[in-house]
Amino acid sequence: MAISELDLPTGVVAHSLADAEGQARVMADCVVKVLDYAVRTHGTASLVVSGGRSPIPFFEELSSRELDWSKVQVSLADERWVPPTDEASNEGLVRRHLLQNAAAAAQFIGLYHPAATLEEAALMAEQKLAELKQPIDVLVLGMGDDGHTASLFPGNRYLAHALRPDCPERCVAMQAPTTVRARLSMTYPLLASARTQCLAIQGAAKLETLRQAMSVDALQMPIRAFIHSPLEIYWCP
Repeated sequence: MAISELDLPTGVVAHSLADAEGQARVMADCVVKVLDYAVRTHGTASLVVSGGRSPIPFFEELSSRELDWSKVQVSLADERWVPPTDEASNEGLVRRHLLQNAAAAAQFIGLYHPAATLEEAALMAEQKLAELKQPIDVLVLGMGDDGHTASLFPGNRYLAHALRPDCPERCVAMQAPTTVRARLSMTYPLLASARTQCLAIQGAAKLETLRQAMSVDALQMPIRAFIHSPLEIYWCP
């Protein structure tokens, strides 16, 4: 199946790239243009990215692009509740691969905070996110095989609340069905407010997951909540 075969809603644009390098390059082209426009128009720009291994080529490509990075804020759609020095940390990943080269001048607004409980850490992240320029200028999401995005996992007791269009929090505590269970995630209203929204996926399995998500409720596959205009999908085999 090709991504062109998906019956995408009006306003959702799909890009089919040859490989991960091409995906990283084309996404970086798009993102840097939007950030540059925001800086020139508003004086600052905000970029929210997702973690994992697949975004690394994109991070490294973007890190060398010419931009007034000192006026760009970078944050995370979600985070594992581990210190930045932990190999599972999304903040650590972003610092190693994105906040380098020209992008080293960017301001980073992290979600992780040491606290007695995950809920207290989420409240601290909520308060810190008040510093993030909103609405977000560029959001880059990924997607798991179960249809989750950010740390909005199906089956989580807080999911329905986090997906509410009027959810009052910017960040909530979440539990993942994986090794590092304790997570922090931005909520739907904050993520979906982004002026430019990108979804990066790779491989036939992820394309099939996306196809399935289009016909189910967002509580079953949370990525469904984001498949609407404006969304740019970048896919490569």
